[in-house]
Amino acid sequence: MKVPFSWLKEYVDIDVTAQELEDKLFGCGFEVEELIDLSAEIDRVVVGVVKECTPVEGTHLCTCKVDCGEYGNDIQIVTGAPNVYAGMHTPAALDNSTLPGGIRIKAKPMRGIESNGMLCSGEELGLNEDLYPGSEVYGLLDLPKDTVPGTDIAKVVGLDDYIFDISVTANRADCQSVLGIAREVAAVLDKPLKMPALDYKESDYKYENLDIKVEAQDLCPRYLGHGVRNITPGQSPRWMRRQLALCGLRSISNVVDITNYVMLEIGQPMHAFDMSTLESSQIIVRRAENGEMIQTLDGKEFKLNENNLVICDGSKPVALAGIMGGMNSEITENTTQLLFESAKFMRDNIRKTARSLGQNTDASSHYEKGIAEYTVEIGMARALHLIEELGCGEITASAFDVSAGAPREGKKFTATLSGINKILGIEVPAENVLDILRRLCFEVERDGDVLTVTAPRYREDIEVGEPDLAEEVIREYGYEHIVPTFLKDSAVTNGGLNPAQKRRTKLKQVMVSQGYFEVSTLAFYSDADLDALHIAEDAKERNVIRLLNPITTNLSIMRTTLAPSMLNTVVENVKKGNTAGRFFEYANVYYPKALPLTELPNEIPHVGFAAFGEEEDFFTVKGTMEELAASFGVSFDYERAEDVPYLHPGISAYILCDGERVGSFGKLANSVAGELKLPKDSKANNQIYLGEIDFAALASHMPEGLRYKPISEYDTVTRDLAMVVDEDVSCGSLINEIRKACKQVGDAELFDIYRGEQLGKGKKSMAFKITFVPEDKALDPKDIERFVKKILGNLKFRLGADIR
Repeated sequence: MKVPFSWLKEYVDIDVTAQELEDKLFGCGFEVEELIDLSAEIDRVVVGVVKECTPVEGTHLCTCKVDCGEYGNDIQIVTGAPNVYAGMHTPAALDNSTLPGGIRIKAKPMRGIESNGMLCSGEELGLNEDLYPGSEVYGLLDLPKDTVPGTDIAKVVGLDDYIFDISVTANRADCQSVLGIAREVAAVLDKPLKMPALDYKESDYKYENLDIKVEAQDLCPRYLGHGVRNITPGQSPRWMRRQLALCGLRSISNVVDITNYVMLEIGQPMHAFDMSTLESSQIIVRRAENGEMIQTLDGKEFKLNENNLVICDGSKPVALAGIMGGMNSEITENTTQLLFESAKFMRDNIRKTARSLGQNTDASSHYEKGIAEYTVEIGMARALHLIEELGCGEITASAFDVSAGAPREGKKFTATLSGINKILGIEVPAENVLDILRRLCFEVERDGDVLTVTAPRYREDIEVGEPDLAEEVIREYGYEHIVPTFLKDSAVTNGGLNPAQKRRTKLKQVMVSQGYFEVSTLAFYSDADLDALHIAEDAKERNVIRLLNPITTNLSIMRTTLAPSMLNTVVENVKKGNTAGRFFEYANVYYPKALPLTELPNEIPHVGFAAFGEEEDFFTVKGTMEELAASFGVSFDYERAEDVPYLHPGISAYILCDGERVGSFGKLANSVAGELKLPKDSKANNQIYLGEIDFAALASHMPEGLRYKPISEYDTVTRDLAMVVDEDVSCGSLINEIRKACKQVGDAELFDIYRGEQLGKGKKSMAFKITFVPEDKALDPKDIERFVKKILGNLKFRLGADIR
């Protein structure tokens, strides 16, 4: 929320700088995300008076002699502005000055004529008509004649100001306004608060048949309406237009500006209906009917349902409650009579409606945090006062207050000083506690240790009890007073990671060492993401947990596999021009124990990974898997994966650890890749590899500790063996049997595959380089011959392999 420093000063006599106030606000619980200095980009720009103005023959330029006070009273500046004249007071950017946008002005010749600066328009200073009159004219900004030459232009046009961009937490709905922040400033500075004027006078006129009825009081517990007639639409005064502009709003007309001004100042969203457009003299607040339509002020049309709250004129909706008015009742230049609305709508209903319709507005953002009935009341009073102050209407006696009967006083409860201090863990003097609470507008009576407290009506976040009071006290008293102490019976222990954390850290280190970048994606996606991977309707991945209130339809289910997240990451990178890359993510997938949910689901850690680009193939990814297995002291076996719907059936494999399938990887199936909306000329289109490992399952096979053996002092011996096997025998199965047959086998590496008629139909030859590692003595030829016989015998018995 943006709050101008100058606006705060209207309510509190602030005697600290903006920077000091920023620190104090942070200390009492309000994060100032940014302190914007409006003059930060303007330097050496002053008021200049044009003493002489001589046209340059044959050009549109004029040579001016400019009086800039202490900076020089005869500075020559060339300008092409059409409205320059002798005697004009206008902004002058001197030599080596800066303007918004980082523009630097230097003295340089123009058409051969020396120019020692630049005369400026309002736009060049970052101004608009709302911030300073005359800023949007074509030409120079014409300043008043009483401005003094040499005066810093920021002071003249009101840019010597700061904007506090404050993050207001959801529980402090009372602070989503300038007045709300001013209350906090008054408390932290121990200054009195100057309330805005709320008085107004009603005429005797009263609309005879006008009536307001609230049918859905559970969604609208308070609704105020007040009629105003003899409206004279026009421009708002400069002070109002400036305040709106500093907060990022453009002025529209006096009546509309009043509603926006009250929302910013008081925190109460207001709405004004043009009464001449209402089809009846009755206003009804009710739930919408299923299929009912409304067109809002921004021209959008929405189909409503019974969960939406609408304001009706007796026959049709004229406003979407708490979000935006209808096009059919908007205030125009022809409006002569209106009805002001100030209401409390339930925040959960407004939030759900705004999200379901995709219609988030300034009003809905206020209602989503909550509006107190006190704010409803003073918001209406302030709007009516401004109508009277601006002289743009007659306030009638037609006033309506429809209430569900909520108390018109703050919450009352008792607390103890000892209880507050016990929560804080320090001893705050009783005088300080009472002073702080009273500065925060709590009514407090003390009887020994007992406090009788009445909270302000606008503090609906205050619960009956000591914890909330303790929070109020310490944020004003100062968190620096809290002394760090151990909990009772606590002891100092050595820190460290548990085994699961160590495995996770090691996994990330291995993946990063293989060139993979870690990514973090949301735990949600949609059914469309599973459809894109051609996952069958009866697959276990479709047993999903659905969100009751998703942020968007694209994030409606909790993920059961990381594959969609990894593929979406690849697609986004390829679309942005990254033609190669490797990504991985360690995250949970979620499987319900039963649907509908009756208990928390199973959260299973998985590792998803993806590699894409011209240099990637099945074996580069397999190499990563081998490195991963070696790092954790396990070994992987592989078998062809033909039933993973999103992987190529001939270029994919299951990952097995001790015979258990713990994952899979492979090339993205052509049918899936063909449906991706990737640039046609992308080099990554046909080289996308995906994989996923159930890390919990893999962890169950990891040894508790790794045992290392010393490197043998004897030389290794290698032998080449070529075996003829059936076509369906895999390389992995051969290597597995070779290792089983002889414990001295250190490595078995495939280096050739041959197929030919002489081998027979359905046969192939596979040649391996086998490395034998001696243990306690050097290996002689007899040892090697014995090892080879054992290997061949085992391959013959297990896989029907013959020596070639």
